[in-house]
Amino acid sequence: MVRSGLAIVALLISAQISAVQAQDAGLIRLDTGYAARGWEAVGRLDIADKGFCTGTLIAPDLVLTAAHCLFDRESGAPIDPARIEFLAGMRNGRALAYRDVRRAVTHPGYLPGAQATASQHDLALLELSQPVRLTGVRPFDIGLPVTAGAQVGVVSYAHDRPDAPALQEVCSVLGAEAGVMVMSCDIDFGSSGAPVFSIADGIASIVSVVSAKADMDGNDVALGAVLGNGSDGQIEMLIAALAGHGAVFRSPAPGQVRVVAPGERVETGARFVRP
Repeated sequence: MVRSGLAIVALLISAQISAVQAQDAGLIRLDTGYAARGWEAVGRLDIADKGFCTGTLIAPDLVLTAAHCLFDRESGAPIDPARIEFLAGMRNGRALAYRDVRRAVTHPGYLPGAQATASQHDLALLELSQPVRLTGVRPFDIGLPVTAGAQVGVVSYAHDRPDAPALQEVCSVLGAEAGVMVMSCDIDFGSSGAPVFSIADGIASIVSVVSAKADMDGNDVALGAVLGNGSDGQIEMLIAALAGHGAVFRSPAPGQVRVVAPGERVETGARFVRP
């Protein structure tokens, strides 16, 4: 019998989670200019007055986030990009820049539905109405893929910290399968689309985007799409889709592994909820 990739990952890491989490750094609230220095390109995405996600500038006019943020949670219908606003470096109720969204594109491989898909393609790119060109707001580069055991960090907003992001400087990659990375990072509702960073020589680059929160044997983990740079990278596909086709929204396909509602069990023994 062949197990799903996610089931294999769950079995491999379930015994390791407690030891790894003991080494993870706690959350640091970035609610002062000093604390937030260097992370100003991370911002909150306010979506149709219904909620928010986290997004990150990867160019002055391009914001990277999770694809499922662009669809209504209940109906699965695409959200008009004109109803999305990016608040760069938002903390204590004020942002360094406010930008409307001109166009949005999801990864060509992402197949949404009323119940969103747990997918390595849960990625979206937003084109802003005007670029953010401010001193100190520096877009992040996409880094090389990381492997199990690597240390990463995450900057995210969440339901309990909507007015300022928090930084977790150190969490760990527990495993990866089929383009989905499993991490010990501390995320919650509102963290969808948050950037996961690898830091080399003091420079942070994005290696994943938070897609979902998972409960594995009573331990919280985060799931995110594996990124990479190069001609076959996920970001290059998004940029090509944005340049060639405008906004891309596809119908759901049957038979997809999906993120389920809190309390519902799946065959892997893991419970997944959208953060």
